[in-house]
Amino acid sequence: MPTNFTVVPVKDAEGDGDSAAAAGGGKPVSLNNIFRDDDRDVNSDGSQSGDDSQRESRPFILDDDVQPSNGKTMALFEEEMDSTPMVSSLLNKLANYTNLTQGVREHEEAEDGLRKVAVMVPQMGTFIGVYLPCMQNILGVILFLRLTWIVGTAGILGSFAIVSVCCACTLLTAISMSAIATNGVVPAGGSYYMISRSLGPEFGGAVGLCFYLGTTFAGSLYILGTIEILLTYIVPTATVFEATSVEGEGTAALNNVRVYGTCCLLLMALIVFVGVKYVNKLALVFLACVMLSIMATYAGVIKTVIEPPEFNVCLLGNRSLTNEKFEVCAKTEVVNNKTVTTQLWRLFCDSEHLNASCDEYFTLNNVTEIRAIPGLLSGVLKDNLWGDYGPAGAVIEKKSQGSVPAQDTSNDIYKPYVFNDITTYFTLLVGIYFPSVTGIMAGSNRSGDLRDAQRSIPFGTIMAILTTSFFYISCVLLFGACIEGVVLRDKFGDSVRKNPVIGVLAWPSPWVIVIGSFFSCCGAGLQSLTGAPRLLQAIARDGIIPFLQIFGHGKANGEPTWALLLTVGICEIGILIASLDDVAPILSMFFLMCYLFVNLACAVQTLLRTPNWRPRFKFYHWTLSFFGMSLCLSLMFISSWYYALVAMVIAGCIYKYIEYRGAETEWGDGLRGLSLNAARYALIRLEEAPPHTKNWRPQLLVLCKLDSRLAVKHPRLLSFTTQLKAGKGLTIVSSVLEGTFMTRGPDAKTGEQNLKAAMAAERTKGFSHVVVSSNLRDGFSLLIQSAGLGGMKHNAVLMAWPAGWKQARDSSPRRNFIETVRETTEAHQALLVAKNIDHFPGNQERLEGGRIDVWWIVHDGGLLMLLPFLLNQHKVWRKCKMRIFTVAQMDDNSIQMKKDLQMFLYHLRLDAEVEVVEMHDSDISAFTYEKTLKMEQRSQMLKQMQLSRTEREREAQLIHDRNTASHSTKEDKASCSVPDRVHMTWTKDKLINERNKHREGMGVKDVFNMKPEWENLNQSNVRRMHTAVKLNEVVVKNSRDSQLVLLNMPGPPKSKKGDENYMEFLEVLMEGLDRVLLVRGGGREVITIYS
Repeated sequence: MPTNFTVVPVKDAEGDGDSAAAAGGGKPVSLNNIFRDDDRDVNSDGSQSGDDSQRESRPFILDDDVQPSNGKTMALFEEEMDSTPMVSSLLNKLANYTNLTQGVREHEEAEDGLRKVAVMVPQMGTFIGVYLPCMQNILGVILFLRLTWIVGTAGILGSFAIVSVCCACTLLTAISMSAIATNGVVPAGGSYYMISRSLGPEFGGAVGLCFYLGTTFAGSLYILGTIEILLTYIVPTATVFEATSVEGEGTAALNNVRVYGTCCLLLMALIVFVGVKYVNKLALVFLACVMLSIMATYAGVIKTVIEPPEFNVCLLGNRSLTNEKFEVCAKTEVVNNKTVTTQLWRLFCDSEHLNASCDEYFTLNNVTEIRAIPGLLSGVLKDNLWGDYGPAGAVIEKKSQGSVPAQDTSNDIYKPYVFNDITTYFTLLVGIYFPSVTGIMAGSNRSGDLRDAQRSIPFGTIMAILTTSFFYISCVLLFGACIEGVVLRDKFGDSVRKNPVIGVLAWPSPWVIVIGSFFSCCGAGLQSLTGAPRLLQAIARDGIIPFLQIFGHGKANGEPTWALLLTVGICEIGILIASLDDVAPILSMFFLMCYLFVNLACAVQTLLRTPNWRPRFKFYHWTLSFFGMSLCLSLMFISSWYYALVAMVIAGCIYKYIEYRGAETEWGDGLRGLSLNAARYALIRLEEAPPHTKNWRPQLLVLCKLDSRLAVKHPRLLSFTTQLKAGKGLTIVSSVLEGTFMTRGPDAKTGEQNLKAAMAAERTKGFSHVVVSSNLRDGFSLLIQSAGLGGMKHNAVLMAWPAGWKQARDSSPRRNFIETVRETTEAHQALLVAKNIDHFPGNQERLEGGRIDVWWIVHDGGLLMLLPFLLNQHKVWRKCKMRIFTVAQMDDNSIQMKKDLQMFLYHLRLDAEVEVVEMHDSDISAFTYEKTLKMEQRSQMLKQMQLSRTEREREAQLIHDRNTASHSTKEDKASCSVPDRVHMTWTKDKLINERNKHREGMGVKDVFNMKPEWENLNQSNVRRMHTAVKLNEVVVKNSRDSQLVLLNMPGPPKSKKGDENYMEFLEVLMEGLDRVLLVRGGGREVITIYS
């Protein structure tokens, strides 16, 4: 989160008063405004308008320009003063700021809107700022309400293991947190800020929301503890729902907790809404209650050595009894020398008479009374050493005491026994206990209020953890050594007249514990409802989760009103659960996940050794962080494996959402450094050897063209890339701008942004790059040679067919295309050229049937057969069938060729129809000669266009006149003579046209008399044109209606003299076809029949 700073306006030696004016006449303003330019907008609250997140990318806390000095001694640097201020000016500004926490701004403002306190210097030291807040957050509800029950159930050894593991987990986390917190300023957000800036916005947002949910459910836990104390120990008669039967007592109790818990939640939310300052002022009172309760507990332990408390437990046989319904722990008593039955007798017998019918177990066993607190020197430590787990509904028994079992136990539920309310096992106790060691982030959350945060946070946090760990471990030993086992396992103190078990031990009265724990839970609940909304507000204001942005707003003074409402709603869910034992594991999951990622962040930063990783806290190591991370993960699954999975799924969904929809934010996080190291390692490994044929896939360099507005001219080229790649492998989308980088640098950045936007719109995963070159040809050459890095280089080039090359005023489009073909061939890279790319289907279209036709004329590595297979993997082309055509010459056995090709495709595991087209040698048609003649005439005209404008016009006119005269002479000769019969091959259209001309009496040009012009043609061009025409006829005949036609792309002539004709050959080859992909292999096999 960006941090606001309060700046003390300090006048310089020359008495300049501008700084005071900038500070708003004593009103605290952002440090940005002190260093801002005069023409920049500033919001009314003093913060600079714009994206505050950009501040974190700056090297210092101040993030705006520092005004340069007017001195002449540094004239050499005066042009750079705006971006690189003088060191003396920088130090002067840094020495005169003080930072405040980004928390709430209280209602301590005057009527004119100015704050009463203009400058606030942090004055809190380690003890007040870190140690006591951590103590207050760590010691709480579990200590008073569940620790004695955990000791009794798990035994001293089991409880010692639980406490030790949980405290070790928080200690290791505190070490990692101290390293991160001392590696720079930690503003509001605490753990969220540390994790997000260390592991990136995705992890930061996911874990930040989990930490928010944990803090919110902590509020539910504390409120449930408050209501449990209220209804169990303070006013047990204040019930709304009354049970009509024994079976309904549990349901009625839960409903009472829900009603009172909801009322308590609303009351606390109202207090937080009115003003957090009241919560802060009462914090010391709440802490005093906690410390007083702990001191009373230790005093009670000491007193047991002198005189144990007068609390006894009544046992029937070895079963513990609730003693709130009877006074005398005996079956009968003597009153006036007469034996009479007691209240206990009436609870087990059908009448008060001695001959009444009684419960079988009551009849067989005697009633005994033992001390609830035998004392520290009683030796009860041995009895409580091991655990005593049991199912729900089991009677709590003293195992070391003998008893006679009864045959019928069906009516035990109606008797005044003490029962287990839940099934107990070790892992459950871990989940219930862990919330008692949370709260270690309290110090790091207050870093802005500390005099020396770099020293206070590590020392204060670790000392608080060691102190509370001593409290917990000593309590485990003292409880086990002082309290009877059946009393320890009595969760609600039913056997000691509805007193908390720890209260029975405390001195001078159980009410010290009752009142102290009640106010402690109230204070902790208020602090949770105060901290959780601000954490959510910090996440919302970062803008990484779009749907949470509304929770970044609040009241005018900064109070997160909307976040508070959401927090109350989530907290109500925990209240409706109505069981502290069920809410505690949920709370444990979220905190453990947060601590896990704190350890991960420290380990990643330490292993990467980034230059910015310079924590002042030196007592850390990556192995400790890794061990802490492993411990957190283990505790998550030990506590509750299904809750752990749910927490991970929630975090994973948030992570993917931020990755997919979240704002792009760069915080210099460690995961990017980790990715860089992994990429470097992988690139080095890739460069060791070229990829095997089995691993070959097209790694594309896509040559895009930008229009005059620097927008992508053919976005369907990117769509086709997506369909061909499906997000696999390397894709580099590039373009070239003509000019110099000094003049067109901004255009290059704009073009690259437009490329990225187009790639995102077409869902093309890859990289974009725009280069500036003196001409397009050199730019394309540069990209073909240097795009990629190490072993991650492209092996194929995809581009669109230059459709307007004939209409171009110069020959540069043609020359650029041909040179690109030559350079890809020289670089042993495949080339894919798409004709009519704008007619290709988009990613949202679905081709319902149709065919993809492959015309396999020459073998150049098998790329022609691999491309349709890759296209079939995409949903756009999935329903298209693949057909492979090959051409048989006069000497080929077409039947055998078809069989061999089918067998070859079978071994390649490709499903395709096979067709063999026979193309016999035939005479060259007149149509071919005419196409060649026009081509060469046009080529000669283009050569002449290299001359001056006047010369070009004159030469074009001479050529035109000469052709006109030649044709008119031949027509005159044709009118007076009958043409000789010549054995030439005519096309069908040509023959029909000639016949129509004869019938209409028009002059027919004698094809034989054109022979002198044909003889002057380049015979190589004639043969090439003949091949193009014949092959085009066959392709059009068979594939006119196909969805896509793939053709072998013939290479350009070795001599550059024939370049001007090469494009014409390709045009003729593709004439009459809509979607065509010309494919030229890279000179290596890309498909194999072997596994």
